[in-house]
Amino acid sequence: MKNIVILLSGRGSNMRSVVQACSAEAWPARIAAVIANRPDAEGLAWAAAQGLATAVVDHRAHADREAFDAALAAEIDRHQPDLLLLAGFMRILTDGFVRHYAGRMLNIHPSLLPAFPGLHTHRQALAAGVQAAGATVHFVTPQLDHGPIVAQAVVPVRPDDDEAALAARVLAAEHRLYPMAARWFVEGRLALAQGRVRQLDGASQLLWDGGLG
Repeated sequence: MKNIVILLSGRGSNMRSVVQACSAEAWPARIAAVIANRPDAEGLAWAAAQGLATAVVDHRAHADREAFDAALAAEIDRHQPDLLLLAGFMRILTDGFVRHYAGRMLNIHPSLLPAFPGLHTHRQALAAGVQAAGATVHFVTPQLDHGPIVAQAVVPVRPDDDEAALAARVLAAEHRLYPMAARWFVEGRLALAQGRVRQLDGASQLLWDGGLG
């Protein structure tokens, strides 16, 4: 049984999708803890209501990024994680923290990386005039929004889209993509070598929205 720890900063909708899939699909895993860097993060209350262990490591209580990351790692490691999931965790992590969890930390980013890293991804996509957008699950490396890609989901960009409409479409895809990738990890169905990830069953690592074509 693998232990999953989830980090979040806000409402935690991707956390919810992972928690629900883990239970409904009977993964060989348990959600060991949900940890936030903000005491007012909405996702904490939902996780606690599900009977999950929760904790807050407030970044504002620490003098610098290194001190915060050390405190965060100490809390995470109490739960002996096999997999660490970033689910809307809005902090830039130090290289030392990333190295500590190398090969067992995943992030989901609301763009088709390497396109549009950082913030305001949907604004960037609309400004660029792309015809498709999406989300990426990747292993975390010290470079922000970079790392071996586990899976991607593609959605159409429609002529009348604004940021909110595109964000909603991408988020719906994220809720399918992240649980799929996390399940592959805990079931040992991923191989990472030379910066590339292979799905060992031969399943597609690309999800397509039905509206494309």
